Amino acid sequence: MSKLVTIYGGSGFVGRYVARRMAKEGWRVRVAVRRPNEAIFVRTYGVVGQVEPVLCNIRDDASVATVMRGADAVVNCVGVLAENGRNTFDAVQSTGPERIARIAAETGIGRMVHISAIGADMQSDSDYARTKAEGEAGVLKHQPDAVILRPSIVFGPEDAFFNRFANMARFGPVLPVVGAKTMFQPVYVDDVARAAVEGVLGNVGGGVYELGGPQKMAFRDLMKMMLQVIRRRRAVMNIPFFVASAMAFVFDMVQTMTGGIVRNGMITRDQVKNLRNDNVVAQNATGFEAFGIEPTEMILVLPEYLWRFRPSGQYDAIKESARNLRSS
Repeated sequence: MSKLVTIYGGSGFVGRYVARRMAKEGWRVRVAVRRPNEAIFVRTYGVVGQVEPVLCNIRDDASVATVMRGADAVVNCVGVLAENGRNTFDAVQSTGPERIARIAAETGIGRMVHISAIGADMQSDSDYARTKAEGEAGVLKHQPDAVILRPSIVFGPEDAFFNRFANMARFGPVLPVVGAKTMFQPVYVDDVARAAVEGVLGNVGGGVYELGGPQKMAFRDLMKMMLQVIRRRRAVMNIPFFVASAMAFVFDMVQTMTGGIVRNGMITRDQVKNLRNDNVVAQNATGFEAFGIEPTEMILVLPEYLWRFRPSGQYDAIKESARNLRSS
């Protein structure tokens, strides 16, 4: 019988790519998510019955153990960029990964891949970065041979980075950003998934791997590249950190006072703290070279999904060709 992998958060941005690649490897894939009815699309990644979404809450021991039963390996892709209700940084990114690793060890599963993030730091004043580091420590406590992947900002068709700013660029002559000089090393989502699969297959040893794309760019320059792709002229305006912190405080307070009914979808105080630090692969870190993966350049992927933010969407290229014909 084919081997089985349980992927926690397997219908999320990174998780769905891991699930698809594991199905291509011939494994049975159990996609553990909070809302299985919203993850039906993962079934198309394999033959009938090969990929199945199942209900799981990583805040609960019994729930985590149930979906792990019979698995040969586990992958944890669960994470949050902002807290909401019970899904706090501590619950999801600190306690959650350790729970998965502990139950996997108790079950006799010795192969685990955990998706963390560059910038994970126990001493960080950012709750996001701190809990990422605590999650890693919890995983290694119970699964010392685990493969831990720390990607930089991840891009791809479903990302919440380029898609968000490209949408913002549709309105007004100015595109505001916080931390315009902060450096990033964007990494393609399917490259991260390839690395995760190599970890599940046991083709790399346990340890922490930092994953970044081939280009290191300042936030401002990333936005300029994106604007070229979507063919819009906008001035990229930097919002000073002290102004961003004040704005984020107001947005956070509104969410708190409304009990989460009005969510802070703009920027949080914790995100402002993170934007003060560069998000690139450390100089001596082990990365994609250990997996034999050549990371994908952004310009090869961005036009494939950002075209819809162009002034004329899918017809923009046709209109440009027509203008060239008239001028010739």
